[in-house]
Amino acid sequence: MFSFDLCAYKHCNKPVVFCASEDNLDTSYEKRLFSSYCYEHCKNPEEVHRFVADYIAQHDVIVGLSVSGMHFKDSDFSGKRFYGCNFQNCTFADVHAEQCKIRISIFDFSIFSDCNMTGSNIQFSSFAGAAFSHALFTNSELVHNNFNGITAVQSSFDDSDLYNSRFIRAKLSQTSFRNCNIKRVCFYESVQDNISFKLSNTREALFSPETLAEIYQ
Repeated sequence: MFSFDLCAYKHCNKPVVFCASEDNLDTSYEKRLFSSYCYEHCKNPEEVHRFVADYIAQHDVIVGLSVSGMHFKDSDFSGKRFYGCNFQNCTFADVHAEQCKIRISIFDFSIFSDCNMTGSNIQFSSFAGAAFSHALFTNSELVHNNFNGITAVQSSFDDSDLYNSRFIRAKLSQTSFRNCNIKRVCFYESVQDNISFKLSNTREALFSPETLAEIYQ
């Protein structure tokens, strides 16, 4: 898991930039921690960004990475496996992450623009408050995830398994959930505009009464 140490900059409560080595949990804490500051306040952000980008590119398995606030553009995470990572407040633009595997990781309040995550397997992770624009999760395993408060515009979750995930108070516009398993998925108080649940098991999902009326009208 990533470090919970906070930035050494005065009055900053953001997590430090942290990266576990390829030896992961067998490596000493001092060797894994390479910054006492968050990405915003580190003295050499370009070098840190280059290190992180190279680290991800050179490893198929990434454990305990914490890079809150970092920007990724035109990156290729396809086939990568992330465990216990922190990507809070990150920006992902034109990122390819097909067939990506993610476990127990945090993407809260991150921005995803024109990203392709088709065929991914993401479980026990949080995207609370994140924003998705033209994002593709088609044909993915997305079970036990937190999508509470997200904003999704012109995005697709088609042909995916969303079992026991949550979209409470999400704002969903022109986004499709066609042919999905949405058993025990909670959409309470979500705002939906031009949403399709065609061929999905909506009777096994949880909707607010007013939303349910719109679905079956």
